[in-house]
Amino acid sequence: MLEQARGLYVVAQTPFDADARVDLDSIDTLVDFYFRHGAQGLTVLGVAGEAPKLTLEESRAVAGRFIQRAKGKPVVVGVSNPGIAQLAELTASAMDAGAAGVMIAPPNGLKTEEELFGWFAAVFRKIGDVPVVLQDFPFSTGTWMSVPSILTLIERHPQIRMIKEEDLPSITKITRLRAGAGRRVAILTGNNGMFLPLEMGRGIDGPMSGFSHPEMLSGVYRLYTEGRVQEANDLFDAYLPLLSYENQSQWGVAVRKEILRRRGAIRSAVMRGPGPVLTATDLAEIDFLLARLDRTLSARR
Repeated sequence: MLEQARGLYVVAQTPFDADARVDLDSIDTLVDFYFRHGAQGLTVLGVAGEAPKLTLEESRAVAGRFIQRAKGKPVVVGVSNPGIAQLAELTASAMDAGAAGVMIAPPNGLKTEEELFGWFAAVFRKIGDVPVVLQDFPFSTGTWMSVPSILTLIERHPQIRMIKEEDLPSITKITRLRAGAGRRVAILTGNNGMFLPLEMGRGIDGPMSGFSHPEMLSGVYRLYTEGRVQEANDLFDAYLPLLSYENQSQWGVAVRKEILRRRGAIRSAVMRGPGPVLTATDLAEIDFLLARLDRTLSARR
């Protein structure tokens, strides 16, 4: 059950081949890579997964392949779409394939609580009793949800089992959500894991973010929950230069895919257009940061 989720739910990339076609075989190696490095679950077809660049049929195929390769481990499928009919269609397909639930963010342009509540009421009437992750990512969606609004949605719609909290400052919003009355839902956080140790201290249940080195995200979670808070922060600090470098919107996704390619997780680092293409200077900076990380980790051993 999503409300009991704990640990790292990696936001997965969508692999493409050299001709920008979906690479289903690389999904298999990517899933194995994520679980080998400590993931407890996966989140697919998110913003970092280039979901808006896929057709509906491609989205179905990608979600289905991730679910199949996960072999019963939880997979959350992003289905956000301003068109409720298309949202519902992908939701039904994902759940039929065995997804643990779907992730939904409000569409751009909702200005009032009445509009927000009305849109979600229409969504839940359409999709029925499906476990939902409510994504709070206003810097992407353009729709801001207050803490009282989120708590109201949770109470009105028992389908909401988890919050993906990505507003800023995330830490203060997490504290207020945890202090709210009503039923408990899981809270996982994104923002590329940039504030993970502090968010752990505020009571989250784990990260739901992407990074080329997911073992850092899972390692920080494990150490923190074991009470080894200083070690968790030290591990985070070792990866911080690279993490910051990847934390640059779609350009950062290109960096992440290049590093995942180098680590053998996917065959190609291609992003489907429109999207950035890394330059020789970018690649040299990646070389520098990876070498620096290797030295830092070696000194820790």
